[in-house]
Amino acid sequence: MSEPFNPGGGSNIKESLASWGDLAALLRGGDQGAIVPVVIPRDNRGLRWMILVWFGLFALLSALVMTIHAVSGGVSGTIYGALAVPTLLVGVLSIAAAILWWWRGSIVEIEEGTTGILTKYGAFVKNIGPGRHYLWHPWARVDFVVDTRTEIPYTAPVLACPTRENVPLKSIEFFLKFRIDEPYAFVTTIGASNFDLVLSSAVQDAIRQRSRMVNTESAYDLRGSNVEDMRRLLNDQLRKYGVVITGCNIPDVQLPSQYQQHLATRERVAKELVAYEQEWELTRKRRIDTLLMDIERSKKTRDAKIVEVNASLNKARKDVAQMLEEQETEAQRVRYEIETRGRADLVAAENEAKAQERLATAYRDNRAVLEYELARRRLDVGSALAERAPRPVVVQTEAGSGDSSALSTLLTAQLLPQVMGSAPGGRSTMSPAGARDALDSAQGAVAAAASRQQQMSEEYQQQQDSAMSQQFERGEGYGKQGRRR
Repeated sequence: MSEPFNPGGGSNIKESLASWGDLAALLRGGDQGAIVPVVIPRDNRGLRWMILVWFGLFALLSALVMTIHAVSGGVSGTIYGALAVPTLLVGVLSIAAAILWWWRGSIVEIEEGTTGILTKYGAFVKNIGPGRHYLWHPWARVDFVVDTRTEIPYTAPVLACPTRENVPLKSIEFFLKFRIDEPYAFVTTIGASNFDLVLSSAVQDAIRQRSRMVNTESAYDLRGSNVEDMRRLLNDQLRKYGVVITGCNIPDVQLPSQYQQHLATRERVAKELVAYEQEWELTRKRRIDTLLMDIERSKKTRDAKIVEVNASLNKARKDVAQMLEEQETEAQRVRYEIETRGRADLVAAENEAKAQERLATAYRDNRAVLEYELARRRLDVGSALAERAPRPVVVQTEAGSGDSSALSTLLTAQLLPQVMGSAPGGRSTMSPAGARDALDSAQGAVAAAASRQQQMSEEYQQQQDSAMSQQFERGEGYGKQGRRR
């Protein structure tokens, strides 16, 4: 029988014709690399055992005839009688041998895990299981022995599978395992050789549908991916042939040369990136270790400096405490000195105030003397004017004014030449009304001068009081202020 041709270099499925002795080897090991799930056993029984039957019957008939001749008597009867017994034995032995031959040829043994298809006159009778069976009928035979328990592996590489970008992949290897559940349906509906073609076509169609769903760069993701949907699809297609797909996967995917180079470049770049990352990680760890060592060294230096600073701080605190004690002692001494000086300045200020008071009293006494002197001079000026004037001029003041100071008299005396300005012949030309106005002006000037003098005296006194209070607040005393003035 011709072997099926598989252009992809995958598994081949075929059926073989073999004797019962070679049946187990073909079902388990295949035939020249091909998978043999179905074996047609050679039926070597035939009807050759009938020769012994006819020969035995002939010998029995001959023995019967010889026995009849021996009964008739005579010399020939004796000879026939002697030959009848061996002929009878030969006939019996021939029939016994024919029966043994028939019994031995009717025995068939079905291997464990296989199923035999029993036919009679070429029609299907039943499936017979593993064990010894007797085919007594000469036209009953086992036409096929089918492996129904073994999960048969099948490899189907599919070439030039286009991806989603319509880029043909170099090949996709598809591996599956199937089991024949209904042997009679399998051998009568499709047969092993035709099943190889159907299975290969179904696998290629399923793989091409799957490859259309992926991108070229992610085609390697098909390796080991979940193909349960493909298994269900294949089962739906092959269940009518009595075959069940028990498992499948995609063990290998080969990309085109261009993409292989591209992926090789990407893998090389990825490896270089990983190497660079590892190197960078080592460098980073080295730098981190160096920084940690520097930090530890800096911490030690900082701790040493902190110890020095604490020592310096303690020393500074001691110095400050000692200096504060000295400053407190000096401040106490200065306070006592300031208090002593303040008391002395206060006494000096009191003495100076008393002196100022005496000076004011003397000033008032001197003012009275001055007023007396001015009154005397007024009288002198009046007498002199009276002597020079051809006629007297009487100057009256307002009643109740009581202003008879020497200053007003002096100013009046100074204004009299203007009031009494001489005309030709030495006579005054001022009228009494003009003289009165001039006198009023003079009295106003005298009053303004007196008020200005009083105001200056009050301002001077206020300045003295303010200076003394500021000096006392600064702790300098009244004596220093008096000395600076």
